[in-house]
Amino acid sequence: MSEDTMSQSQVENLLRAMEQGNTPSPVPKATKTEEPVAPKRSANSGTVEPAAVNTMRRGSTKERVTPYDFKRPERVGKEQMRAMHSLHESIARNFGAVVSGMLRTMIEVKLLSVDQMTYSEFVFSLDNPSCFNILNPLPLEGNWILDIAPALSYAVIDRMLGGDAEPGAMIRRPLTEIENRLVGRMVNAFLVQLHDAWRNVVTLDIDVDRVESNPQLVQIVPPNEVVILVCFEVTLGKNRGMINLCIPFNTVERFNSQLSNNGWVGYGKTKPTEATRQTISENVDVAAVDLVVTLARSKIRTADLFDLNVGDVITTEQDVSSALELSVQGVPKFMARPGAFRGKKAVRIEGLINP
Repeated sequence: MSEDTMSQSQVENLLRAMEQGNTPSPVPKATKTEEPVAPKRSANSGTVEPAAVNTMRRGSTKERVTPYDFKRPERVGKEQMRAMHSLHESIARNFGAVVSGMLRTMIEVKLLSVDQMTYSEFVFSLDNPSCFNILNPLPLEGNWILDIAPALSYAVIDRMLGGDAEPGAMIRRPLTEIENRLVGRMVNAFLVQLHDAWRNVVTLDIDVDRVESNPQLVQIVPPNEVVILVCFEVTLGKNRGMINLCIPFNTVERFNSQLSNNGWVGYGKTKPTEATRQTISENVDVAAVDLVVTLARSKIRTADLFDLNVGDVITTEQDVSSALELSVQGVPKFMARPGAFRGKKAVRIEGLINP
């Protein structure tokens, strides 16, 4: 080791001595060729300045050192990461409901994490073979990746074909063309939710470009390029699997202003338009509701109830001339009068019931 540099143990001992306010003791030699380096004392302030160590003044606040890995540059800010997390939370809820109806069974989808890493780290963390979908998110440049773990894809296929998938030995083979078409139904449902979630940032026309089985053979960005990895955990019966959405940061970098602290809160809220109002109005107009008219309310003893026979008359406290209560979906809404209309029993609304 050169005489102009210090070993890590020497640096730590010097820093510890400065924090305690004591004169550092000589550090033992690490090797035969390594000589202890005496600390330099400044003529003006008297501070100890060890070689290859930043200057620290006695009595000053200790600086916090954060390790930085140049192989994993953090290009995505904390606000953008929080925005991405909020953006994809709604996907987990809505996608679970859609797939539950598709498979006729309960599906639980949970957003596990949103992280940033390099593309090579993402690829080498996946199973091989896998259901590796390359997405084309127009109008964005480049591609996204939607990876479905083999354990989940085979469980979904078994369920679609009428079986009840049980966890077993991992099947190590690529999906066939028919199996890819079956899994593609679930992929299309995910893309619909992805389109709706990103609507407030950018309107995506997203589709599947191609499906690969070996993730290591697909190179959509350079290995050291930063990507955002969104991980979903899907539970189907006793089976659990992961759905990973890989978004290269360079494809969404120009939308950093939308992915800010001021905008991510409102991703799930869109302003109503005339088209949405019309759609809601049409759906409400054809919705069926239950109407219940209460003729009377009264109390009776249990012994009298057991003695009732056909033809018996029950006396209530309801006045025959008073209006009846009409409820909509169990909520009292109107006062009505009984009668007949075209040979059928009917009621005529006479007033509203205040909440």
